Amino acid sequence: MSGLWNDFNDAQSNANLIPKGTLAKVRLTIRPGGFDDPAQGWTGGYATRGSTGAVYLNGEFTVLEGPYARRKIFTLIGLYSPKGPDWANMGRSLIRGMLNSARGISDKDQSPQAQAARRIGGFADLDGLEFVARIDIGTDANGDDKNEIRSAVTPDHRDYARIMGTAPAPMAPPAPAAPVGTAPTPAAPATPGRPSWAE
Repeated sequence: MSGLWNDFNDAQSNANLIPKGTLAKVRLTIRPGGFDDPAQGWTGGYATRGSTGAVYLNGEFTVLEGPYARRKIFTLIGLYSPKGPDWANMGRSLIRGMLNSARGISDKDQSPQAQAARRIGGFADLDGLEFVARIDIGTDANGDDKNEIRSAVTPDHRDYARIMGTAPAPMAPPAPAAPVGTAPTPAAPATPGRPSWAE
């Protein structure tokens, strides 16, 4: 029988992990590291330079909805590594996926609108970005398991609209016009990213 208090072989090492492959809507907060390299377009103090010379964005991803709401996942987004281009390429790929997901663009879409949506004015444009992430499991500096975000889910995925909250809204009947001389009812403030009918 498992769970006995004299045998700990079946105890999970980290029961707090979100299962690998879980899809969740998250918000990225970049924890500023104060490192700028304007020649690379790294401005605003968002990037962090590590002791090895690697440069990255220190990402804090907060799960917004679902069973893991308010959980935080910390993932570094690679910008530069002295060891070669792989880490930066993975970082670029993740950011592309995040922009596709946040802006509702298929990864295959090469239209001018899609290309414009994959451009940013600076890292400030990523801070606060909300998108659908695929949650993974990696290891921390001590070799322990930890959740990570390595990829984003784009509108091509069948669960994207449901998780992002962009499923088509039912058609609302047109509101009757207010009679002249009556004060308009103040509209409730819309919550960003939620359809008005879900308020």
